[in-house]
Amino acid sequence: MTITFELVDKILNTSYEDIPESVRIHAKKSLFNWLGVTIGAINHPSIQMMIDMVEELESAPQVTVLGRKAKVDMLSAVLINGASSHVFDYDDTHLDTILHPSGPVAPIVFALGEKFGFSTKDLIRAFILGCEVELRISNAVYPSHYRLGYHSSSSVGVFGAATAASILLNLDREKVAMALGLAGTQSFGLREMFGTMAKPFHPGKASQNGLMAALLVQKGFTSSTQVLEAKCGFLNVMSPTYDVNKVLIDWGNEWEFEKNAFKPYACGIVLHPSIDACIQLSKLGKMEDVKEIFLRVNPYVLELTGKETPTTGLEGKFSIYHTGAIAFLEGDASENEYNDELVNAERTVAFRSKINPIPDKDIRKDKVEATLELVNGEKHRVYIEHATGSIENPMTQAMIIKKFTKLTKNILSPQQMEEVIRLTMNLDELNSIHPVLQVLE
Repeated sequence: MTITFELVDKILNTSYEDIPESVRIHAKKSLFNWLGVTIGAINHPSIQMMIDMVEELESAPQVTVLGRKAKVDMLSAVLINGASSHVFDYDDTHLDTILHPSGPVAPIVFALGEKFGFSTKDLIRAFILGCEVELRISNAVYPSHYRLGYHSSSSVGVFGAATAASILLNLDREKVAMALGLAGTQSFGLREMFGTMAKPFHPGKASQNGLMAALLVQKGFTSSTQVLEAKCGFLNVMSPTYDVNKVLIDWGNEWEFEKNAFKPYACGIVLHPSIDACIQLSKLGKMEDVKEIFLRVNPYVLELTGKETPTTGLEGKFSIYHTGAIAFLEGDASENEYNDELVNAERTVAFRSKINPIPDKDIRKDKVEATLELVNGEKHRVYIEHATGSIENPMTQAMIIKKFTKLTKNILSPQQMEEVIRLTMNLDELNSIHPVLQVLE
């Protein structure tokens, strides 16, 4: 038996009841967090461009663009909703592989759930298993796949999308394998796009590609059933080194999905330790007294966020210099701190020259050793062992709810927010996703 079919068998033989309650609870939090970041960014110019394009194509009004009253066809909906969820870089993250699990998978759940009225337990199962599949494949190819320049949330996320869609469309064993194959041949996403509108496009397109794969296979479309292990398949082509055992190891006993963490800050998770540190340092010295701030960080931080002179809010999310500056000056790193005006503000530009990151391979991704040096020679040190939002130092439910309300306050009424929070946190008690969508209308 091939690894692809072994994976398919694991997927199809894992029922809702087989999934531990702790994992199901985490899924509801993940979907709620995803819903907040998706609705919160739905009026972003890049998303409006997508909506305009789809409207010009006069697509069938099938399912909801979340946060809007518009309905579009399913393929367009998952593209738009998936992209919107990643615009602010505020979505969930699997720190081990820097993959954002919900982005490609949750749009499938909402679109197919709305279109066909599936039970919420079916939706939660599909969501969890879709995320579990993409995370396990990501484990198998990380870090070599990522270092080649692929954006895993897209290139691997497409497998999660296809898995969730295949489950909900009730595809048989061979067709699920083919759906994974058709998804894998659409694997794409380049890290060169970070800091542009193309980055959030990635998880949206992965969601669209995964859904298209399952829909086509449902109609009899064929593909290889050995997409993972074949000589010219995903693992061999897309990753110089990989460990295929990580795809199936301890399936059902260890849930990679439980390592899915929620962001308190609107940027890449590798920046979060430095944000925590700079916020703490801001209480130990005034702006005008700062000579330099040294940040000893994991090398990935500079590889991913080394832009020294960002000129847009999107670029600022990939700049430890800007991020360190606004964390010290503003005491936060929410979406408000990543607008074009603040990135180019004279005060911000001047202060970011004082941020001095130092790569150190012995520093974990969720840790930083920070030193504040004042002009009078005084020094203060801060150590962040686990950043806020990491698995070891997670956001509380109250923090996630506060994040949701902050993101959606200009789009939803207080009554809508309260009702969405109540319904989503008790999603498994609903018959379908429709009550949530009705509140959003």
